[in-house]
Parts: sequence; C-alpha cells; structure tokens
Amino acid sequence: MGSLPHVVEDCFGLLKLYSDGSISRNPEVPCPTPLLDDDSVLYKDLLFDANRNLHLRLYKPSSSTSLEKLPILFYFHGGGFCFGSRTFPHFHNLCVRLTTAFNMLVVAPDHRLAPEHRLAAASDDACLALKWLQGQAAMHGKNVEDVDTWLTGVDFDRVFVLGDSSGGNLAHHLAVKLKAGSMELAPVRVRAYVLVAPFFGGSVRTKSELEQPCEEFWNLEMYDRF
Repeated sequence: MGSLPHVVEDCFGLLKLYSDGSISRNPEVPCPTPLLDDDSVLYKDLLFDANRNLHLRLYKPSSSTSLEKLPILFYFHGGGFCFGSRTFPHFHNLCVRLTTAFNMLVVAPDHRLAPEHRLAAASDDACLALKWLQGQAAMHGKNVEDVDTWLTGVDFDRVFVLGDSSGGNLAHHLAVKLKAGSMELAPVRVRAYVLVAPFFGGSVRTKSELEQPCEEFWNLEMYDRF
C-alpha cells in the first residue's frame, strides 16, 4: 500500500501543494481589511469570458453622468500569480481610491491562478480582458443593447493599464505584445502601461538580486517558489 500524499509546498497556509499534484486552498481571504464603501463610487461584476469563468469588476464615480467621456483604467492585481481576486478587500479599496482620485472608469479583471493554471495562463487572461473591452467598443454605436450601459459614456481612446507586483508583470507582457497605441486593439487605444513594483524573476539572477541583501520576507527563496 502506497504512502499518503504529503505536503511539498505550503505558501503561508493559504495554498498547499501535495506530492500527488493535488492542491488545497484556504477559503479565508488574506488581508481582512474593511471594505471601503462611502457611496462615492459605484461598482458591479461582469463575466468577461464564459469559457474560463472569468469575471471583472467595474468601478465608476457615482457623480458621473452619461454625458461624461470617462477615461478607462485597467488594474491587474498582485499575488505572485498564485493568489488574488478583484474581490479581495485591499484590491477593491485601491480600485475605489483610483476611481475617485482620477475620475475614471476602473476595470479590475481576474485571471486564472497558478499552480492550477501555469503561466502563461494569467498573461493570456489579461489579454482576453483587453480584447473584451475592444469587443464592447466595436459594438458601440451599432448594437447598443449588447454594450454594457456603464461603457456607453466612456472614452475608448484614453485607456491606461496599471498593474502591481505580478500584475505589473502582466502589464509588462501586454505592453510587449500590444504596445501603447497598438492598432490591434482598435478602436480601443492604450495610452500608457504603468508598472508598480513589478514582479520579475528567472533562472538567471538580475544585478539587483545578486547585489541586494535578502529581506526577511521578500527574499530570493520566496521569489523562486512563486
């Protein structure tokens, strides 16, 4: 009789990988921060890819009118490709602050997580989210009933993409693939890609990895595990 599966990776008690390849996730949400909800921002969830059951969350200023041409900001969350969702309170609260600070429509897509879905699944999903917006823009003025009502008063010519940590990595790969102003997304036009503390790693050490001392938490061992 074979031995029972044993844990080979334990990431903060949130995700465990077993010797037989099975995976368990702790259903508790990390960073249990109270939701920021002061009525200044409206938000709702939409399905943007039925085949992969991927959702996104739209945020808009509650004071905006249908006559306003709001610019659009895509926000890709962090989490080392293994954790995170638009529903996590700290990501949600950031999107609320971005919406009010810049008076924009914020789009926060989810992506498939590793190790259940290995890279480049997350990058593919990030691209799908932008393609979803392109589809909405293409229908604008044609099949109005197929366009989400929150996207009838936005400026598809002023789109910005922001990502932090692993989300910054996704923003980078989108920039390489599509580039700012790429006609591949027309009539959507991405004006800029913004990378906030992007997570990059590889088999060859970077100069900063070789020269900088390891921190207690964010160290090379941690990066290598992700």
